[in-house]
Amino acid sequence: MSETVCIHGAGSSRFAKQPERSLAELVWDAVIEALDDAGPDGADGIDAVYVGTCFGAPGTAQRALHTLGIVGVPIVTIENACASGTTAFHEARAAILDGRARRALVLGVEQMSTAFAGAIHPELGDAEGASGMALPSLYAMSASRYLANGWVTERQLAQVSVKNHRHAEGNPRAQYSGRYTVEEVLASRPIADPLTLLQCCPTSDAAAAVVLGPARGAARDVPVRASRLASGGLWDHRTDHVWGFALVRDVAAAAYEEAGIGPQDADLFEVHDAFTIGEIVTTEALGLAAEGEGGALVDSGRTTLGGRQPVNPSGGLLSRGHPLGATGVAQLCEAVWQLRGDAGARQVDGARIAVVETMGGGVSGIDGNGAVVAVLGG
Repeated sequence: MSETVCIHGAGSSRFAKQPERSLAELVWDAVIEALDDAGPDGADGIDAVYVGTCFGAPGTAQRALHTLGIVGVPIVTIENACASGTTAFHEARAAILDGRARRALVLGVEQMSTAFAGAIHPELGDAEGASGMALPSLYAMSASRYLANGWVTERQLAQVSVKNHRHAEGNPRAQYSGRYTVEEVLASRPIADPLTLLQCCPTSDAAAAVVLGPARGAARDVPVRASRLASGGLWDHRTDHVWGFALVRDVAAAAYEEAGIGPQDADLFEVHDAFTIGEIVTTEALGLAAEGEGGALVDSGRTTLGGRQPVNPSGGLLSRGHPLGATGVAQLCEAVWQLRGDAGARQVDGARIAVVETMGGGVSGIDGNGAVVAVLGG
């Protein structure tokens, strides 16, 4: 049993639409880099694998990993919507803490370009799905509520996209980057009013991986101070909050308590910004701003690189891309690179503590399928 779990190695593929590449090739990119980064033991020391994926075929992980010599160990595949990858990470850490594993590989992988044309198809068994309401519509409802309440402006929504696309200019693995104006974001093609194309994450293909193990005194190992996971409660007329707010708020509070920190102590955040309103709501739920003040937080510059607490220095889901199963693990990789000082042009100066939040959902009547909040660093 280990009292402290650390990330020993991190790696990812490039993020892009890559239908010409197999899932196995994406996995090889991520896992080989993570194993090389973790040290000389390579695959020999891996005694458990936890995999996050939503749309991969049965046996996806085994098919890719056996060619790397990772066989004869438990391989557990987890689906938890967009939080699949960080849920796999949460369970791998628990396995090490419980003594069921000593060194675990966490893998997230998805190939969206071959699974869907456009947005993810809504589940017809749910009320929203039966009416054809996909996730862009659900987030658009949150944005409309915030606009109606005067909690955000259309320009503040667009500014999230401007910020994250500019951050991605320093991320060579990101799918998209660039310098857009607020006017260009607002003028991009409408998707679900009031959200436009540049306010929505792209369809992506990628894999990401981290190696977890006990503290070993290595300078580049990154301690995991906390990891918390919960599914949402009933979401109905009894709540005044938009979808996902209460779930992220409660999971974050538990993670902060476990880590012994508050939101003011974190140096950077990687959060689930599948849509611009998602980042604004999440920063409020994480305690960076009071409810209804997330738009003003963006305007303040505090969450921009060079500000006191940058949010999504990687470019986030909006710009790095959002291959569902790989997203959470990619967020963890970014946190590791930032805390080691390896993030290049997007480096957050003096980064010591990083918070990662991934939110997955879409089931009717539930405030999110699940959310994970992790705290990394010393």
